[in-house]
Amino acid sequence: MDFHNNEVLPQERQQRIHALLKANGRVVASDLAVRFGVSEDSIRRDLREMASKGMCRKVYGGALLPTAHFDALSQRMQRHDGERSVLARHAASLLQAGQTVLLDAGSTNVEIAQALRGVPITVVTNAPTVAAVLCDDPVAEVVMIGGRVDRASGGAIGGSAQRQLADLQVDVCIPGICALDPETGVWGNSAEEAAFKQAMIQASGVTIIVAGAGKLGTRATYRIGTLAQVDHLVVAADLSAELREQFMAGQMQLHLVPVDAA
Repeated sequence: MDFHNNEVLPQERQQRIHALLKANGRVVASDLAVRFGVSEDSIRRDLREMASKGMCRKVYGGALLPTAHFDALSQRMQRHDGERSVLARHAASLLQAGQTVLLDAGSTNVEIAQALRGVPITVVTNAPTVAAVLCDDPVAEVVMIGGRVDRASGGAIGGSAQRQLADLQVDVCIPGICALDPETGVWGNSAEEAAFKQAMIQASGVTIIVAGAGKLGTRATYRIGTLAQVDHLVVAADLSAELREQFMAGQMQLHLVPVDAA
């Protein structure tokens, strides 16, 4: 829908821009100027104001959704998240008995580990919380990656952990991520964390990414990899049409999982 009405108040225009941003994951300043019948300078002012309020993340030529904020792992695990649970179970269903899987830290991956109980599988993990879920399982084998445990993610990262990954070659990896942008790829919030996840991908034959709605169409600070390095992307089925089209344009397999009943 076009809004060729330059008499629309800036606050109302910003709310409409925000709605477009939530639906599509990104907006382009030149397109918005045409849509609203105003100058690009007016749109850029709108985007600056919106960024100052945390409504968007301004980038060259437009804006993206703001990078999702993540509480400590212990806090995230205490909150019920139906979407996270459903996506985790679907991701676990993609794994096969007898495989060796690199399972990163994170609340989603803890739920993937729970879904893997009873499956004869080898899980290599840098996360004490993931290992705790499976260490007493009679058919699963758990291998720990050691090193300094990052308080934010709950997983071991740094040089020691990366060197251990360098000596591995596994079937599948499921790295935790902070943001996923269809143009620029997969993102993390710290350099050490991103480097560890890059090493995970290098050590694996297949990469699975599980991303909740808050991570889609966003970027963080440190890039982990491109979408070309992702083999399976697991997201909720109510993905916007634009993001769906962009993700389907790549070579990866897109899994659209219904979460309404979660």
